[in-house]
Amino acid sequence: MQHEASTTAEYTLLDQQLMSRATRYFAWQARVAKQHLGRRVIETGCGTGNFTRHLTGRELVVSVDVVEECVERVRARFAGHPNMQFRHLDVQDPEFLRLKALLPDSIACLNVLEHVRDERLALENMRQVLIPSGRAVFLLPAFESLYGPIDRNLGHFRRYSKRTWRALAESAGFRVTELRYFNLLGFFGWWANARILRREKQSESQIALFDGVAVPVMSRIERWIEPPVGQSIFTVLEKV
Repeated sequence: MQHEASTTAEYTLLDQQLMSRATRYFAWQARVAKQHLGRRVIETGCGTGNFTRHLTGRELVVSVDVVEECVERVRARFAGHPNMQFRHLDVQDPEFLRLKALLPDSIACLNVLEHVRDERLALENMRQVLIPSGRAVFLLPAFESLYGPIDRNLGHFRRYSKRTWRALAESAGFRVTELRYFNLLGFFGWWANARILRREKQSESQIALFDGVAVPVMSRIERWIEPPVGQSIFTVLEKV
């Protein structure tokens, strides 16, 4: 994930390890996101590889993260894949722009932009490295009103609304081609954690219940019907 301060690195790794057990949830994310990705992909904020493992068949994958230990873990995990590169890199840094030479046709940015202080700069950098008409796929935490202790401890600067996100994306030079809520039941779970339980971190038992019971049902329903609210916003942008 894209963090500015190394003080969040330990919490990030612990959360990544906890969330790695949500295999159905990450498979659901992957099914939704992969269809919009091309052959040459930049993955911003690879973490410990929960989504990276769904990209191994691409022509080129460059996975970057600001937490060096995450980069080393995914490099070791996918060492047998010569089409995959791993870099300790911040999407806000000028160094990120050098990835343009690799001619990426798509960017995957799932649950990452909320960790970046200068979101506008990050979007502009992503747009610059993409080839013409390249796509950027995002999963963003939805609804500012859901912001709570877990968000804060995870290093989230913000949550998003559809309106503010569209305006930001378009001002950075993208065209919004898809914008929809994702994960209806997760909305209510996050609301309860933030507003009633005031949890400081995610619950292992909640994750297990959600992944085992809710995901198989919701992933089928949301394939055909957009929920009226969701824990996240799924969006696809096109470079213009």
